[in-house]
Parts: sequence; structure tokens; C-alpha cells
Amino acid sequence: MRDPFFPAPLALVRASLPLAHTLRLRTLPLHVHEILPAFCIYSFLGRVVSPLLSPRLFPAVYPQLSTKAKHNWDVHVVSLLQSLAINGLTLWLIYADPDRPRMGWRERVWGYSGATGMVQAFTTGYFLWDVLVSAADPQIFGWGALAHAGSALAVSLLGFRPFVNYYGLNFVLYELSTPFLNVHWFLDKVGMTGSWAQLVNGVVLITTFGCSRLLWGTYQSVNMYRDVWRAMQTPAELPVPRWLALAYLASNTVLSVLNVYWFGRMVQTVRARFRKPEGEQRGQRGKKE
Repeated sequence: MRDPFFPAPLALVRASLPLAHTLRLRTLPLHVHEILPAFCIYSFLGRVVSPLLSPRLFPAVYPQLSTKAKHNWDVHVVSLLQSLAINGLTLWLIYADPDRPRMGWRERVWGYSGATGMVQAFTTGYFLWDVLVSAADPQIFGWGALAHAGSALAVSLLGFRPFVNYYGLNFVLYELSTPFLNVHWFLDKVGMTGSWAQLVNGVVLITTFGCSRLLWGTYQSVNMYRDVWRAMQTPAELPVPRWLALAYLASNTVLSVLNVYWFGRMVQTVRARFRKPEGEQRGQRGKKE
């Protein structure tokens, strides 16, 4: 399926060729015109749009936040908008691309299409932004967020060799839980902690996180490892360098471990929002007795 965007300007392609040749990212010049605007758009949303609109939409909350808290709020706004956009685009492409159902293991490992490269470029632009934001303030976002952003950026960049682009698109669906994660965070900030809205959102969040990141993600990881192993063991095929397989495995493993850790933390957090204090529970039991 072709890239629905306009082709990369020749000057930009030529400017990106030295980097592409050095890193052996052969399809990078075809999508550099999508990576850079995506990065700029996310930066603009976080630096201009959110600080401009948030005080108007939430006048009782946003102006009262500290500078760091406002920055954290703005980052969550970008994350929410990005996840909605990339989820919609990915689901549309998986549904509309007629070539995906016919792909064998060779196409799943080495295949490339312009439309898949477009989604990959948008995710690369986002995770490049995410790495810089997380690295600038690790005390706010945590080292886990930086490790996640770095691993996701590495996986996105390796896809421009091209390499396992088929699975790269499937892994983007990790983001299906992200809108609900951000809504949960915003409900805390606007004073709706423990509300019915947060309860419903929390149930949906845990369900989508567990299904998209743990079940779907594990299933796709196993399929990807199987295809890559077959490619490495099949003679007379395009070689899969051992370092490439190990790098992708390491990055994907970091993401999987973080997903399991965050799922446990998420369940604890949601339960804590709705668990009654021990004294209140004892009082209710006393009344019943």
C-alpha cells in the first residue's frame, strides 16, 4: 500500500542520505519529511497549544499548578492526542491494506510498504520527542519512562532498514490503552478521584492495557521471534545480522518487562482509588453485627 502523503522533497532526501547510509536505514530518506514535521507538531502542541488552551478549558485547575506540574500536564495532553491519532491511523491501515493478509514470513521480516513506513515515521517523530522530554526531566517522568521511550525509538528506527515492519505496525497498538491512562491521570488532577467516571475509565484502562500490551503484545512478540529465527536459519535468504536480532529482542524485552511492571502498578493504583479506609470498613461491619 502506498504512502498517502506527498513524496519527500529531493533536497531533504539528499540531506538525510549520509545518516541513512551510516546507520543502514535504507527507507529513512523516503520518510524523513514525515518524521521531522511529526516531531515539530508534538513540540508545538506541548509548548504552545496546551499552555494556551488548558487555562481556558480548566481555569480552576491549570493556573494553580506549579511550573513542573504544568509541564507534566502539557506532556499528558500531547500523549493523549498522539495516541488517539496513531491508533486511528494504524487501525485504518491494518484494515485497509490488502497486502497484509497475504504476507508470508519473508514479507513479515523484510517487507516494506509506503503506508507502513508513514505510520513508522509518525511514531519515530513522537518517540524522538518523548526521549528528549523524558531525558530533560527524569525526576518528573521517571527513568522507566525514559527507558520505554528509548526502546520504542530504537525499535522504530530499526524498522527503516527495513526490518519486521509488519510487526512494528502491530506493536503500535500498544497505544490503545494510552488514551484511558491519560484520562485517568486528568481525572485525578481535576478533582474527580474516586468518581464513577474514574471507576469506569479504570476498568476500561486495565482491560485495554492487559489485552493490547500483555496478551496481544506477547502473541505478536512470539510470532515475530519465530519469523526472525526462521529467517536466520534459512540459507540463500537475505541475512539477518545477529546484532540486529539481538538489538530488536533487547528493546522489545525492555518494553515487555515495563508493561508487566506498569500493569501491576496500575491495578494497585486503581484499587487504591476505590478502597475504603480500614476504619470505615470496621464501622460498617459493626453496624451489620
